[in-house]
Amino acid sequence: MAIVELVMPKLGESIMEATILKWLKKPGDAVALDETVLEIATDKVDSEVPSTAAGIIDEILFNVNDIVPIGTVIARIRTEAASTSSPTTPPVTSTVQTVKAETAKEITSSVTHHETKPINIGSTRFYSPLVLNIAASEGISMSELENIPGTGNEGRVTKKDILHYVSTRKQPSGQPLQEIIVPVQKIQPETQVNHSLPVSYTGNVEIIEMDRMRRLIADHMVRSKQTSPHVTSFTETDVTNLVLWREKVKKDFEKREGTKITYTPLFIEAIVRCIKKFPLINCSLDGNNILIKKDINIGMATALPSGNLIVPVIRNADQFNMVGLAKQVNQLADSARQGKLRPDDTQNGTFTLTNVGTFGSLMGTPIINQPQVAILAVGAIKKRPVVIETPAGDSIAIRHMMYLSMSYDHRIVDGSLGATFLTAVAKELENFDPERPL
Repeated sequence: MAIVELVMPKLGESIMEATILKWLKKPGDAVALDETVLEIATDKVDSEVPSTAAGIIDEILFNVNDIVPIGTVIARIRTEAASTSSPTTPPVTSTVQTVKAETAKEITSSVTHHETKPINIGSTRFYSPLVLNIAASEGISMSELENIPGTGNEGRVTKKDILHYVSTRKQPSGQPLQEIIVPVQKIQPETQVNHSLPVSYTGNVEIIEMDRMRRLIADHMVRSKQTSPHVTSFTETDVTNLVLWREKVKKDFEKREGTKITYTPLFIEAIVRCIKKFPLINCSLDGNNILIKKDINIGMATALPSGNLIVPVIRNADQFNMVGLAKQVNQLADSARQGKLRPDDTQNGTFTLTNVGTFGSLMGTPIINQPQVAILAVGAIKKRPVVIETPAGDSIAIRHMMYLSMSYDHRIVDGSLGATFLTAVAKELENFDPERPL
C-alpha cells in the first residue's frame, strides 16, 4: 500500500487560497485517476479538483467552507502500489514554511531605503499577501498583526479575521506597514455589509438569501465605487456597414470555421486598435504609480444561467485575427455558461467590454472592473432615421445605430482622454469596410 497526498492546486498567480464548497467523496470511497474529488471556489471562479491517483480515500483533512492555502494537503488517497515511500508532494507544514520564508524575503527587500526601523517578520506565523495588503492599507503594525486571533489552519489570520479586526479596531499602534510593498495587487478592504434581517416586513414578501457569487459581485461593485471616482461618457455610432457585412458572411463563416461570428469580436477588434492609439486607457493605478500594461487583455462580461455575471479574459487580444477572436469569444462564453472556466480564464484583464444591448438596453453606466481604469458598454443596435451628409447635400436614411458608453477612473483618465477614446472606438466601428474579405 502507498499513500498519495492530494493538495490544493495552484489556481492562478494572484490566488493564494480557496474555499472548499463540497466533497464529492468521503473516506472509504473508491476514486479513479482524474475523477473529481471536491469542488472549490476562489474570489474568481468555482472549480473542481481531480484525484491525482486511483485508490481509496483514506482521510479528508478539511471540512466544507474551510479556507485552505494553495499547496496544502487536503486529503490522502490509499493506493494499491507496493511502494511505501514518502509522498511526492510536501506536507502542509513545509509548504507553509516555504511560502512564509519567500513572503518574508519579498517584504524585507521591498522596504524603502529611508525606512529606519526594521520590521520583525521572524514570527512562526504565515501571512498571505492578501492579509499583508490589508494590513498595509489600514496602517496595522506587525506587532498588532501578531496579536490578531486567527481562525484559519494552524491559527493563521484569514481575510475575515483581519477585516473583523479592522472594523472593531479603535487606534493603530506601533510602526505601520505603509512602506511595505507586497508584490501583488493592492486591494481595498472588503466592504462590511450587514446581512442581518429586520425583525419583520410589511406586505407580502419573499426573502431570498444571496448566493456566494452574488455576494462577491456585490462587494466587488461597492469596492469599485469606493475606490474610483466614476465618470461616464456617451456617444453613438452608425454600424450599418458592420451589420450588413456580418449578415452577409455569417453563414459562410460558420461553415468554414465551425464557429459563429457574433458582434463581440468585431467590437473587441475596434477597442484593441484604439487602445494602441491611447495606451493610458490600458493601465491601473497603484498608489501614485501609473502602471501602463503592455499586454492588451480584454475582459468580456458574460451572463451565467443563474443571472450572475462573470468576466472571462481574452489574453493578448491584439495578437488574434478576426477568426481567432471569434473562437476565443465563443469558447470562453461557452465555458462560462457550462461552469467550466479555469481560474486563469478570469485573471489579468486590462480593459472590459460589456454588451448591455444583449438584454435590450440602449445604453448603460457600467461599473469599472478593478483594478482597471475603464469599461465600455455597447447598447442594442436599432434602426433609426438619420441625417446623412453627402457632397450632393443632406438626406435622411434608415441606418443601424448603436449607443456606446464608457465609465472611467477620473483619478487617471480625464474627460478629454475618456471622450476621445470613446469617439475613436465609435469611428472605428462606423468606418468598418463592408467589402472586407472573409
